[in-house]
Amino acid sequence: MTSFAGWQMPLRYGSETTEHLAVRRAAGLFDLSHMGEIAVTGPDAGAALDYALTGQPSAVPPGRARYMMICAEDGGVLDDLVVYRQGKQEFLVIANASNTATVFGALTDRAAGYDADVVDATQDYALIAVQGPAAAGILAPLAQLEPAGLELGAMKYYAGAFGTVAGREAWVARTGYTGEDGFELYTRPQDAEHVWTALAAEGSGAGLVPAGLAARDTLRLEAGMPLYGNELGPDVTPFEAGLGRVVKFDKPGEFVGREALAARASSGPSRHLAGLTIVSRRIARHGYPVLADGRTCGTVTSGAPSPTLGVPIAMAYLDRPAAGLTGAALSVGIRGEAVPAHLTDLPFYSRRR
Repeated sequence: MTSFAGWQMPLRYGSETTEHLAVRRAAGLFDLSHMGEIAVTGPDAGAALDYALTGQPSAVPPGRARYMMICAEDGGVLDDLVVYRQGKQEFLVIANASNTATVFGALTDRAAGYDADVVDATQDYALIAVQGPAAAGILAPLAQLEPAGLELGAMKYYAGAFGTVAGREAWVARTGYTGEDGFELYTRPQDAEHVWTALAAEGSGAGLVPAGLAARDTLRLEAGMPLYGNELGPDVTPFEAGLGRVVKFDKPGEFVGREALAARASSGPSRHLAGLTIVSRRIARHGYPVLADGRTCGTVTSGAPSPTLGVPIAMAYLDRPAAGLTGAALSVGIRGEAVPAHLTDLPFYSRRR
């Protein structure tokens, strides 16, 4: 167990490599109840979120979800979010655990003047995720979705529906942060143990194992997914992270950070997020320098051994785009030694490949 954003979280249940590979080959079961849930409801809920976020929640159909960001006036990322539209006037915003208070405060301030209620509903939810190619087969016998007749297997990616899991009420969404197919189940806290136990029993013959934070981190790194505090932060705009698509300049009206983000889109990012494969068994950790022909050209943001690929991998911010490093000898400074590295397209792993 480890302390994380005020919670005691499982770092691993046994072997983090075994947990990682189970998600890639079968399925993993995650307790993500530390994530923040913020409900935004009312006649102007969509308009309030359009102003508060870089995306356009008002254009999201009920029963669907979108990946979005909330930025400061200067364009810096306050958090990356998943926004579910649960009904015509009902949205559920999922924030990172360490940023829940920040996001709740910003949404409350930005919704002032709109006919919308913003409520920190984190204590109303537990969150369990089942991720991996076997996830749908494990969950399907336990899930009943609304409207009646809606089949779990027919649910689209980044969609959700109310229903029950193992007889307990839940919001069931086909979302996740592992690079695999999977589902996230928002239940009442008092129902979480029952749902977890039912899933563990149902998946016991299909290779399902409980998985902790360590596997979650290596899974998202292989999938090239940013982590707040590493690839994202108040000193980074979505454009540096290669996520300019989440900024919807064509939506009507103003939104917080529009002017600064438009300027950054026009000038181009000052640094670029890239993938690195390390030509060694040594690990490039957060904060290690990236070198081009011996001169510093960037900084590692995340690094770990890749259980799927069998080599160490890393993401890093580079001062020059990849094209500008053609022919340069790249390395990472690891404890005083320049360890060779290769530029690698993100993501390192994709289930569609």
